[in-house]
Amino acid sequence: MTSSLSAISHVIIMSAEFITGITVNGFLIIISCNELIKSRKLTSMQLLLICIGGSRFGLQMVLMVQSFFSVFFPLIYREKIYGAILVFLWMFFSSVSLWFATCLSVFYCFKLVGFTQPYFLWLKFRIPKLMPWLLLASLLASLSTAALCIEVDYPQNIGDGDLGNSTLMLHKFKLKQTNDVLLVNLTLIFPLTIFMMCTFMLLISLWKHTHRMQNGSHGFKGVSTEVHINALRTVLTFFIFFISYFAAFMTNMTFIIPYGTQHFFVVKDIMGAYPSGHSVIIILSNSKFQQPFRRLLCLKKN
Repeated sequence: MTSSLSAISHVIIMSAEFITGITVNGFLIIISCNELIKSRKLTSMQLLLICIGGSRFGLQMVLMVQSFFSVFFPLIYREKIYGAILVFLWMFFSSVSLWFATCLSVFYCFKLVGFTQPYFLWLKFRIPKLMPWLLLASLLASLSTAALCIEVDYPQNIGDGDLGNSTLMLHKFKLKQTNDVLLVNLTLIFPLTIFMMCTFMLLISLWKHTHRMQNGSHGFKGVSTEVHINALRTVLTFFIFFISYFAAFMTNMTFIIPYGTQHFFVVKDIMGAYPSGHSVIIILSNSKFQQPFRRLLCLKKN
């Protein structure tokens, strides 16, 4: 009974996350492409938002397929859902989505942080030109990670008949599986580390800026401080979604939670919240997106 209620709740939550994710990520792609057509010039932010929207769109589709089979076709889920193609797509979209989020944090970091060190200023003025290369490197790193994941022999490829009744063989296989999974997951620690460094730098810079504004004029202090507080709120929200997905993804990849349990579905729900919730925050934190998004949702008349 508990398992059935968990599955029903999971279907409702995942459906809401899927609809939200498809809407907001499609919105990011359409608006960015529309601005590109109007200006006939591709900026670093437009390219970054198109890449983020596309990667989240793909990740949302893969997670929805996994959830659909886990609830309605459990036998197929256990035997086929972790096949080579789906594992490759899942690992690729997960990795590239995390890398693109890291690129966004780098962009915000160099845009807002007020450090005056020469090397930082040198990077600050060159980051728009370097962004396409960072995105390309993220794409290649994600393809490499996904290809490495295919080489890992996951447990669905070896059934009980292969292992027989040998406890020693089972122990060796589980040990090898854990080591291989950790090896794959270690590749995702690098973008997480960069993301945390950028977040920490933003926190320091915004705190120093707010402290300096206390000695300024009342009007300037109010407006400037509000802008920086909004930026801080946005970055911290990014960080929460990033960490939540990363932790849930690591947990899911190690297969330590039994299939069909309540914790199993909770982990899936947390993973599904990232590609939709993160993109919602991007839209709400950008004044250019707010009015068109309201029109899309029919919350404001044209």
